[in-house]
This record gives sequence, C-alpha cells and structure tokens, in this order.
Amino acid sequence: MDSSLILPLVSRWAHVGIAILLVGGTAFFRLAVIPALQGDNTELLGRIRQNWKKFVHMGILIFLVSGFYNFFTMIPKHRGDGLYHALVGIKILLALFIFFLASVLVGSKPSSQKYRDNVKKWTAVMLLVAAVIVGISGFLKVRGIPEPKSPASAIVEPAE
Repeated sequence: MDSSLILPLVSRWAHVGIAILLVGGTAFFRLAVIPALQGDNTELLGRIRQNWKKFVHMGILIFLVSGFYNFFTMIPKHRGDGLYHALVGIKILLALFIFFLASVLVGSKPSSQKYRDNVKKWTAVMLLVAAVIVGISGFLKVRGIPEPKSPASAIVEPAE
C-alpha cells in the first residue's frame, strides 16, 4: 500500500467510525434506554450519562481532528467549488450544534439542566441533525470533484 494513503485512510476511518459509535449510541439511548427508564430512575440515568460522557468528549475530539484534516486536504481539490464549500460549511455548523447538545446532555452544570430535563426531545433533534449531516456527506461523496473549468472557457467571445 502506498504510504501516502495511510494518514487519509486512518483519518477517514476515525471520522466515520466515531460517527457510527456516537450516532448509534444516541439512537440506542433515545429509542431503548429512555423508554425503559420511564419513571424515577435518575440515579441509573446519571450513571449512564457518566459512562457515556467519556465517549462523547473523546468522540468530539476525534471528530474535530479528523474532520479538519479531511477538510484541509480536500480544499485544493475543490478550489472555486462554491457548492462544496457551502455544504461543508453547513455541515460543520450542524456538527458544532450536535457537539453542544451532546455536551450539555452528558454534563452536570446547573445551567444545562433544562436540556437534560427534556432529553427525549434533544436526542431526537440530535438524530435528525445527524441524518442531515450524513445526507450532505453522502451527496458530496457521490457528487465527487467537479472538473476544473479551463481558462479558455472563461473567455467570452465579443459579439459581432
């Protein structure tokens, strides 16, 4: 294997792998754990949050490192591609929103208690936003890298 492929491959695996872990974990929490804990199980829910917090924080770090690496290696290939940059910008903003929600849902600060009190709603929002991010990513991957416009095609012939 070409050694120049190792870092991009590891970065991509890390990025996709952590997405699978965190989005899947959030789906499991929303669809299985929360319904099973209906009633007063705040102690158990607190222990689950404490365990999950480690994965959330490490996952956010891995997302940021691998995401920025992936983005900065793709910039030269998409120079002048406004659609790519707009969609990646939207994807990054949506990811930051998810990072915020994930952090407050596993956090313990009193100021974020309102989010934890409505965990069913906010985990559903996270899953919806994650689906949008996956959709954008899939579109960008399938779309590929557009052919660069040749300088000659940019020259407009004068009208006679």
